[in-house]
Amino acid sequence: MAEPAARAWRVVLEKIEKDLLDGTYGPGDRLPPERELAATLGVGRSSVREALRVLEVMGLIRTGTGSGPTSGAIIVATPHGGLASLLRLQVAAKGFAVGDVVQTRLILEDWAAARLAEAEEPALGEARVTLQAMESPDLTAEEFLALDAQFHLRLSEAAGNVIVAATMGGLRSAIEGYVLQGAGRIADWDATAARLAHEHTDILQAIDAHDVERARDLVRDHITGYYAATGLAQD
Repeated sequence: MAEPAARAWRVVLEKIEKDLLDGTYGPGDRLPPERELAATLGVGRSSVREALRVLEVMGLIRTGTGSGPTSGAIIVATPHGGLASLLRLQVAAKGFAVGDVVQTRLILEDWAAARLAEAEEPALGEARVTLQAMESPDLTAEEFLALDAQFHLRLSEAAGNVIVAATMGGLRSAIEGYVLQGAGRIADWDATAARLAHEHTDILQAIDAHDVERARDLVRDHITGYYAATGLAQD
C-alpha cells in the first residue's frame, strides 16, 4: 500500500505546482481547504497534508492553523527551478548566523538594485505582484514576511544573474527565520508592516527612475534598518 500513498501525495503536489505555473494561483492567494483538495483530487487528507508540507519546505506556501480568513495555505511564491529549492534546504539545515545572512543580503541586493536601476526596462512585474499581495489587510505577520522575502527574491531574479538569484533563493529560509524572530520584538507590528511596504515602493520608484545610488541606498537602509530596529544586531 505504500506505493499508492506515495503516488497520491505526488498527484497533489504536481497539481498545485501546475496551477502555480499556469497562473491559477499567485502570491497572496489561498489554496482550497484540505478537505476540498482531497475530494477534488480523489486522495486522502493525509496525502494533501504531505504535499502541502513539501510545498512549504520549498518556500512556495505558508500554512496556518485554526479557522477564518488567515487559516489554511497562502501562496507566497511560484516555482522557478530546482537549484534554489536545493539551496534552501541546505541553508535550512546549516543554520547560518543572522549577521552573516544580513551581510550576504547586502552584497547581493546592493548589486541587484544597481543592475535593475541601470536597465533600460527593468522586469519588475513579479515584484509588483508580490508587493500588491502584501497590501492585504488579512495577512498575519508570518504571511507578510514570507511575501516580503519573496519580493526581495523577485528583485534578485529580475536583475538577471542566475547565480545571484539562486543564492538569494537558497537564503530564503534563513531570511524568513530572522525577520520573523525580529517581528516578535516589535510592539506595533501594523505600523512596521506599513513602513516596510512603503520602503519597498520607494525602492521600485528609484529603480523606475534609473537612480542607481538612491536604489542602492534604499535597499541597504531597508535591510539594515529592520535588523537594527528589532535588536537582532545586538544578539
